[in-house]
Amino acid sequence: MQNKGVIVFLTVIITGLCLYYLSFTFVSNGIQQKANAYATDASGNVDFAQRRAYLDSVWREPVYNFLGADFTYQEVKETELGLGLDLQGGMHVTLEVSPVEIVKGLAGNPKDAGFNKAVDEAKEASKTSTDKFVDLFYSAWQANNSGKNLSSIFATAANRGRISLETSDSEILSIIDTEVENAIDRSFNILRTRIDRFGTSQPNIQRIQGSGRIQIELPGVDNQERVRNLLQGVAKLQFWEVAEMNELGGALEAINATWVAANKNTNTSAADTVATGELSEEDSLRNALEEQLAEIDPLNPSNDVSPIFSLLYPNYGLAYEVRDTMIINRILKSEDYKAFLPRDIKLLWGVKPFTPEGTDDEVLELYAIKAERGTNEAPLEGDVVTDARQVLDQTSRPAVSMQMNAEGARKWRSLTGANIGKRIAVVLDDYVYTAPVVNGEIPSGQSEISGNFTLLEAQDLANILKSGSLPAPTQIVEESIIGPTLGKEAQGQGIISMVAGLVIVVVFMVAYYAKGGLVAISALVFNIFFILGILAQLGAALTLPGIAGIVLTIGMSIDANVLIFERIKEELRNGAGLMAAINAGYNKAFSAILDSNVTTFLTGAILYALGQGPVKGFAIVLMIGIASSFFSSVFITRVIVSWMSKKGDNSSISFATPFAKNALSSLNFDFLSKRKVAYLISTGIIVVGLAIAAINGLKFGVDFTGGRSYIVAFEQPVVPSDLKVGLDSEFDGSVEVKTYGANNILKVTTSYLINEDDDASNKEVEEKVKQGIASVTGLAFTADAENIGSGEFAITGSSKVGATVADDIKASSAEAMIAALIAIFLYILVRFRKWQFSLASIIALVHDTLFVIAAFAIASALGATFEIDQVFIAAVLTVIGYSINDTVIVFDRIRENIENRGTGKLVKVFNDAINQTLGRTLITSFTTMIVVIVLLIFGGEVLRGFSFALFIGIVVGTYSSVYIATPIVVDLMKKDLEKEKETQKA
Repeated sequence: MQNKGVIVFLTVIITGLCLYYLSFTFVSNGIQQKANAYATDASGNVDFAQRRAYLDSVWREPVYNFLGADFTYQEVKETELGLGLDLQGGMHVTLEVSPVEIVKGLAGNPKDAGFNKAVDEAKEASKTSTDKFVDLFYSAWQANNSGKNLSSIFATAANRGRISLETSDSEILSIIDTEVENAIDRSFNILRTRIDRFGTSQPNIQRIQGSGRIQIELPGVDNQERVRNLLQGVAKLQFWEVAEMNELGGALEAINATWVAANKNTNTSAADTVATGELSEEDSLRNALEEQLAEIDPLNPSNDVSPIFSLLYPNYGLAYEVRDTMIINRILKSEDYKAFLPRDIKLLWGVKPFTPEGTDDEVLELYAIKAERGTNEAPLEGDVVTDARQVLDQTSRPAVSMQMNAEGARKWRSLTGANIGKRIAVVLDDYVYTAPVVNGEIPSGQSEISGNFTLLEAQDLANILKSGSLPAPTQIVEESIIGPTLGKEAQGQGIISMVAGLVIVVVFMVAYYAKGGLVAISALVFNIFFILGILAQLGAALTLPGIAGIVLTIGMSIDANVLIFERIKEELRNGAGLMAAINAGYNKAFSAILDSNVTTFLTGAILYALGQGPVKGFAIVLMIGIASSFFSSVFITRVIVSWMSKKGDNSSISFATPFAKNALSSLNFDFLSKRKVAYLISTGIIVVGLAIAAINGLKFGVDFTGGRSYIVAFEQPVVPSDLKVGLDSEFDGSVEVKTYGANNILKVTTSYLINEDDDASNKEVEEKVKQGIASVTGLAFTADAENIGSGEFAITGSSKVGATVADDIKASSAEAMIAALIAIFLYILVRFRKWQFSLASIIALVHDTLFVIAAFAIASALGATFEIDQVFIAAVLTVIGYSINDTVIVFDRIRENIENRGTGKLVKVFNDAINQTLGRTLITSFTTMIVVIVLLIFGGEVLRGFSFALFIGIVVGTYSSVYIATPIVVDLMKKDLEKEKETQKA
């Protein structure tokens, strides 16, 4: 074969990269095991505070050396293949930045009745509308202030130069939109800083484009209330005087002397240690770990100078390398040393590190802030800043221009006049963002802050300075809490699903394709390995839907090899030699494999672009899986087959076992003659299903309806209907209770207070759930979900979706469906150059989608309830990709037959194409069905609806490619059929 060396080279490079990136995962797991061993006592109980202390102690320490390059634990964690919240537990939060305060602040908080009424009406309308708040406000403004321009409100002294009485409404709305967008960016940066300080490993924060929402994932969080308070608190901007090192009054020297005296004789000598031979293995490990900690522990000194001085970064004042800040914090926060600091001084870190010229070091400055005794009030608060923007200074370098109101200008004059030649710190959330030196008294409120800013840094600082006058409060509009118990259970389900699916497919492929099956399995192993390696390279997390994507890829990646092997078998039956059959098999199957993979990849890309949360995770794995399976199943297997057939036609490689040699060959069914019967059957089932759905309704998940749901675990089984009756009185009937995976685990869902997103409402609903369950069952609530005792119940997980978020999810789901159909229509049109093929494909896909929905309705009527949620949409789009995959294979053979035989006897050409590809269709469907059934059985409750939709979709997709898509092409090509009849008569 040609280019074999290139393929081998690429395979080696990709394999090496995957091994490199996955090695970080193994190192990280090893460190976490050491942390668990260090924090586990003799009784087997884990002290999580000790575990966290161990991990914190090595956070910035080198823990992995790869070919001479050292990596800290932080770098290892950033590079490892992480687990999603559903596999390890944690908290998922979507925050919405409220533009209400932005609009009010920009208008100067007027008392105008018409303005305030418009704001209140817009605020109420935003609870149930997906329109932008600014648009809702303007509609309400026009309704309440007929003929009045916005400039009458927004043309204030603070907005001079931007808004005047002549400014049009459209220009003012554009300015408001810009300020709202800046506020979202500002909130994003502030939240990112807060999250980094929170201390959770691998936090994830991202903006949801096209909305004012910020999505945050915090793995392993066990104090949800603290997280809510941290994320929803309004940032406070302040200006403080800075004390230099010589103004600390010898406090640092006193801390150093006291520290040295207290720790002078604490070193443990070798004579004081117990011989290793007398220790148990666990104690030996503990001592080894404690020795590692001692190396970087300030309480285990190696000289007569405390880390306060020994770790100072030279020539930069009170500054330390980032990796040493934990040690400094431990000293300064200790009550033994805090007393030495003057009472009018507090120490704050800079918000971001700087890199001294000529080095790669990351250094943070520690600022000594002057505070009046007995008060925590700053000399100047940020609410006096009326405007701030990025400008260029006299030397054309980026700077920040800041304007204050009259009161702020007066205080600023006094503050700058008293600190000429000294620094004033701009502080937000107790972090110093900048501390410029005052060159002279500033008599007006107009100031310019210059320094070594980049353009982006100047823009960010200007945005931060606006947080005082234009606060941007955030509120939680979507929340999901997954307890560690659910996470461990999901891990087990995911592993079982993956292994079981892989084993069954391996057995079948070897039994059916002999040595060819082994080749396909080797490609499958490469495929899974590449998926995990590429996920690690991208810094993505593996989620339960992601595992579902891998399991699905196991089935779908076999498709290409089945297509190739069936082609090879066909060529061998036609009398070709082994080498000729292999070459023809790969060449003739390539276009069909390419088309089917591209169409499925398109659905994955659309899922990723328009989906949210778990759907994105599934889409990433699906796209990576399609790309890697195409490479491994087409190119890697070609190299392996080439090596196995190096003896030419006398090679021993085989592509079928005796019983499979002629299976599903020489078929000659007249499928198209039954197409009208198929149309009637499909129409009947869909109509019945949709009628049931119209009468009984479909069961939509919280994703689509909004509301709150709670996963409740009991020690003994509980009847859902009994609990629902008791909870109905608490929630006025707006509650549903169902079994969730096991008869002792229930899912309670309610739409009570659906439009209220405040903490009080969240607590009220949760308390009602606890009280209702307690009153019905007589059990007591326990917060320890991992150890539920007799007579107790626990909430192991919860989620909340606001009404507007639910509307957005429904809208994005509809957009994803429509976009997928349009993309597939256009691709089929380009590839097959006949609109009949494109239209038939879309009709078949709509048929498959409606069939799946009808199946859900019929299953619900029969007592098997599956929720329709975001994951269901992912399943439907996967079905669309799978179905078009089947259809394209048939269409590709039709195109080949037409090229070889012309358009004469069109119906026979189409029938032959279906018969020729039927073996591949049935085998691929069977292998994919196997893994879907495994998912359905072992995938757990989270993937139950997903698996059922795929199960129905695969069956229907296979059926529609034969009885719907292809026959519709025939019916749409009536003119060609009429010509065929005229030719036959002649």
